[in-house]
Amino acid sequence: MTVRFALLGAGRIGKVHAKAVTSNPKAKLVAVADAMADAASAIAAQYGAEIRTIEAIESASDIDAVIVCTPTDTHADLIERFARAGKAIFCEKPVDLDIERVKTCIRTVDETGATLMVGFNRRFDPHFQAVKAAIEAGQIGAVEMVTIVSRDPGAPPADYVKRSGGIFRDMTIHDFDMARFLLGEEIDTVSAQASVLVDKAIGEAGDYDSASVMLFTASGKHATISNSRRATYGYDQRIEVHGSEGAVAAENQRPVSIEIANASGYTRPPLHDFFMTRYTEAYAREISAFIDFVESKSPASPSGTDGLIALALADAALKSVKEGRAVKVGEITGPLADRSVF
Repeated sequence: MTVRFALLGAGRIGKVHAKAVTSNPKAKLVAVADAMADAASAIAAQYGAEIRTIEAIESASDIDAVIVCTPTDTHADLIERFARAGKAIFCEKPVDLDIERVKTCIRTVDETGATLMVGFNRRFDPHFQAVKAAIEAGQIGAVEMVTIVSRDPGAPPADYVKRSGGIFRDMTIHDFDMARFLLGEEIDTVSAQASVLVDKAIGEAGDYDSASVMLFTASGKHATISNSRRATYGYDQRIEVHGSEGAVAAENQRPVSIEIANASGYTRPPLHDFFMTRYTEAYAREISAFIDFVESKSPASPSGTDGLIALALADAALKSVKEGRAVKVGEITGPLADRSVF
């Protein structure tokens, strides 16, 4: 079976997914839609796809699935629209910036029986998957502590910050999902601190550029996340999991993994410059997994609920910063009895 795709949104992340789709022998990019005609034309021409409207894609019989890479405030509406149209949906995170809107969207997906996968690509990184495999094989015993370092090489423009939902919903949300993925338990409490150390324009836009978060499970396991919008040495992506019988870690990756030793000392090439190159393989594996879910008609993972929980953790972190205290996740999601969507 060849899964026939339409790409909604031809920006930076749209280009990444277009490459992943067209590199997969089980997929075909049929159509591209974007409000910016030049952006849509560039991808369509590069990969031999058609330019179509959202309406045309919605009713098309030659499209099985859509990849949603449009602005965040359009995600939930598009998910619901294409779920009702009988298409499988892959959506970039987050589903929406509002918890209640995400819950409504997930209910619509459930009611229609549609396949929905949310784009937490780091679960598919081969290095992080190897860490997870080591945990599941019992090589480090019971997981006790997780440490995640995620630092961007440079800060985004202030205009982007204003519409991104803030550092916790835009950047740390990936780390919240990875913490859940590695801990193997749900987060009970979030404690966070954040400040503006990189660009005062980010603070003027109402956001932060430097953050530290601690996550605690009910059993006492915890995860520590370190975020910065500035890493002068490259795209810093590291994880370590400490267990009762050992530890496992994934180090930073480089385009070329060599080390030179001479009279001047030991030197290594620089890190990847950003996510587009660091996570190329993860994006390819992510789309491959989505195709498998579409073919098998089995529940996709990461799911809409995974997206919802990561957003709840982001909201809890922001509340923790604003109020200067640890925040129970239940304060964000509501009483346990009302969390049926979880």
